[in-house]
Amino acid sequence: MVWLTRGQAAELARCAAVFEPGDPARTGRVAFHRPDGPPPRRLPAGERGWARLVVPDGGGRPVLRSVPVLRLAVAEAIPVLALARREHGDPRRGLAPAGGPHPAAAFWGGVLALGLQLLARERALPGVSPGGHDTWRAGPFDAEDVERLRALVRAAPPEAVAAPDSDVDALVRGFLDAVADALPRTPAAETATGRAAFAAVEPQYVPQLRAWADEISAGVDSGVRVRLHIEIVEHPDAPGRGPAGRAAAGRTPADRAPVTRLVPRAHSLADPTLAMDADALFAGADHALGPAAQADMVRALRRAADVWPPLERLLPVPRTLDLTPRELRDLLAAAGGRLAAQGVEVVRPPDTEAGALTARAVVGPGPGGAEGPDAFFTGGAAAGAGGPVLLTWQLCLDDDPLTEEEAAEVTAVVEAGGSAVRLRGRWVLIGDAPARTVREKGTLRPLTAVEALAAALTGGTEVRGTEVPVLPDDRLVEIARRLTAPGRGDDTDVAGPPAALDATLRDYQSRGLTWLHRLGSLGLGGCLADDMGLGKTVQLIALHLLRRERGEATGGPTLVVCPASLLGNWEREVKRFAPGTPVRRHHGPGRDLEGVEDGFVLTTYGTMRLDAPQLAAVHWDLVVADEAQHVKNAYSSTAKALRRIGRDAVRIALTGTPVENNLSELWSILDWTTPGLLGGHTRFRRRWIARIDAERAGGVPAAGTGELSAAEQLAALVSPFLLRRRKSDPGIAPELPPKTETDRPVPLTAEQAALYRAQVERAMARIRAAGGKEGGEGAFARAGMVLRLLTSLKQICNHPAQFLKEDPAGARLAGRSGKLELLDELLGTILAEDGAVLVFTQYVTMARLLERHLAARGIPTLLIHGGTPVAERERLVRRFQDGEAPVFLLSLKAAGTGLNLTRADHVVHFDRWWNPAVEAQATDRAHRIGQTRPVQVHRMIVEGTVEDRIAALLEAKKELADAVLGSGEQALARLSDDELADLVALRSSR
Repeated sequence: MVWLTRGQAAELARCAAVFEPGDPARTGRVAFHRPDGPPPRRLPAGERGWARLVVPDGGGRPVLRSVPVLRLAVAEAIPVLALARREHGDPRRGLAPAGGPHPAAAFWGGVLALGLQLLARERALPGVSPGGHDTWRAGPFDAEDVERLRALVRAAPPEAVAAPDSDVDALVRGFLDAVADALPRTPAAETATGRAAFAAVEPQYVPQLRAWADEISAGVDSGVRVRLHIEIVEHPDAPGRGPAGRAAAGRTPADRAPVTRLVPRAHSLADPTLAMDADALFAGADHALGPAAQADMVRALRRAADVWPPLERLLPVPRTLDLTPRELRDLLAAAGGRLAAQGVEVVRPPDTEAGALTARAVVGPGPGGAEGPDAFFTGGAAAGAGGPVLLTWQLCLDDDPLTEEEAAEVTAVVEAGGSAVRLRGRWVLIGDAPARTVREKGTLRPLTAVEALAAALTGGTEVRGTEVPVLPDDRLVEIARRLTAPGRGDDTDVAGPPAALDATLRDYQSRGLTWLHRLGSLGLGGCLADDMGLGKTVQLIALHLLRRERGEATGGPTLVVCPASLLGNWEREVKRFAPGTPVRRHHGPGRDLEGVEDGFVLTTYGTMRLDAPQLAAVHWDLVVADEAQHVKNAYSSTAKALRRIGRDAVRIALTGTPVENNLSELWSILDWTTPGLLGGHTRFRRRWIARIDAERAGGVPAAGTGELSAAEQLAALVSPFLLRRRKSDPGIAPELPPKTETDRPVPLTAEQAALYRAQVERAMARIRAAGGKEGGEGAFARAGMVLRLLTSLKQICNHPAQFLKEDPAGARLAGRSGKLELLDELLGTILAEDGAVLVFTQYVTMARLLERHLAARGIPTLLIHGGTPVAERERLVRRFQDGEAPVFLLSLKAAGTGLNLTRADHVVHFDRWWNPAVEAQATDRAHRIGQTRPVQVHRMIVEGTVEDRIAALLEAKKELADAVLGSGEQALARLSDDELADLVALRSSR
């Protein structure tokens, strides 16, 4: 599957599009081309090739020529065509804005819209393709569908078809079949047909099903179409219906429950206005539907009874069928969809509406719960305080709550086994959800305060694995308003920075302080996810002071947990911005917590893990996790230890990368700051990750639904608790100088190329051999071999001496690496201009090789790696900032976060981490508040190698969400042997 960003989709939408049918229909392709050249290059690979298509000549006349094309599967092309139609207008009206989408792409977008609407109405039928494969086809069509199809065929521009004499009607119908065949590939398709083949993505060879499929088609396409009409027959003793009814006015609803009846009706395909009920059709042979109508109805009902057995009671001579309440509810739910797949439509009574009677949960105060919004989360969200919040059911008719009397009427009917009730002058069918609500009334578990707030923000909650709508009470409405209003609430909540703060906050920092204070005042935590260098530390120090100035602190100190490299920075910042505030390090031998009552306590993640019981015994006001990506794995020992500390404190996470790899990392951070907001991890994966993945797999959501996508709903839930500002945002940090990022391609030396080819050949032979092993152990071993291959190739690209493990003290370095030669050239220019440079590498060995090489050239360097002690790191940072050395060699993992190195105006990534978020963090060591010069970033990439292909992948993914790279190198381990071989193969540079 090819994934397109919106920018890529817009670029393709400007190309002409032609549909190329396939067998089965879902294997068809959409070919995109430009008359004046090849399709855009900076797109996912797709299938590039040539095709003989209609293009305009120099005078604008259509001619047939061979042109380069990019082919996408129909499912992959859906976002492009939908965008083209939306921005171009309805192709039937011939709108063609200058510079917009190509009319041919907009035309197929219009056909796509018809196909999606047919699917939404369940107008798709199973069949067998001419080649014997499973396929779905669009249909049956009604008169309006046929007219729309004809209008589209008339509007087809020449470039939308392969040749001037193409059968446009057949092409359009083939595309509708391709849409119908590509999208319903879910377990529901198997349920509807009873055949697994129709849910499979890969074509299945099923010639044995042809007779079965032909019978369905014959029934649907015959002279009549059978529909099952639900009718409600009122009890003769109902109030107001004659003397008996008036006498029965005092009887219970159960005594006078109506009967729901199923009436088969035959509709003429030739004349949609002509229809007959089964009773009339079988009363005699002379009728307007023709002599075959009776047999057609019996065949259709026999097929329908195969998927819904209650219909067997209509055979052999169809009449009417009284439904039990269970049968009615089944018919209104899953059974109706299965019957539609067989070409038999279920029709509701004309005076009822689908889903008119609904059930929603109402959030209300529990016993002993807080009265007002400000006290709702008293005690801290982490403690789940605020008292239980009751969740009760409420029945609604067309979203309007029922009165007590109406609800009692519904309850009586359900308890008596009824399935329809008369409300407000019309009959209302009681579906599964309302009936279950009545039976389960009063059995819902109470919510915690944070769970109730999450329900208020999303408008729903999960009850026994099912998402249900929620109506929040006034307190929650007010809290949600404060958290989601423009500017995140009333900015007058904070009149200004605390008097004790010795700093002038920038506007965006004041807004951040306002946001932090508002959350804390409600007892809630959050994640401040500003880009590195925007001053998260000073905002947190200001929050500490402000809570004390306003008397809101709970009497305890603030605990800051951070990487070891940041202890000194935090201590200096507290002393600088909050002079007189106590600050102590809880780190190293002889540490203790005696006398800790106020101020700041600073500790490392490693020490926190060891001393969790002692730290948990202290009453903290604030607990801060700096560089919170260190606890992105909620099941790590570090994250588990952190969760034990400060259960009644306000928890704040600070990080520039709330999501590095996947959305589970976001869950881990927010489940620590605000437990219960996102539910448990299993529920989070089911409710959010699975839905977002499904939407990506299915292209864009159906147009016109008016519903938010899963990603948009998740954003609405987390945005009040996650403040994300980037340096590029307008008004955030306009004083920052510009940053220029440049990819620096370099060639391999002859030695590197020989080593590279030999390593690929040896490793791929072992990997292919391991690929045949079955079971988890074989897959695990193969994944390890793939990762070792990638590591070895990166080392070869760096320098042969690193790959060959040569002694750094005696290895010959010059002339053996293209990267090293480029670094020498860059340093020559940078140092001549009195610049300073940070050089990042993942490998300590490579850093030591560079240190020795530069020392031989007389260039002073400093080096930080994972084994550098904390005190020595701080001393090296001061030396660099003071100008003692122009080159700082840094291990990416050990020094990619937290350090302030604004003396550097150049950043060199000697090798890539293959995660843009991690690289951006490293670059932000120089490009941050305090930098006065433009920063140039140089990324070294060896041409024709795996580095080159990964760089292209990173560029293609740049417009997607933060987590699109999945698990980085781990994801590459899941490539097939052929895909992996293509990724690592050495190509000649152009």
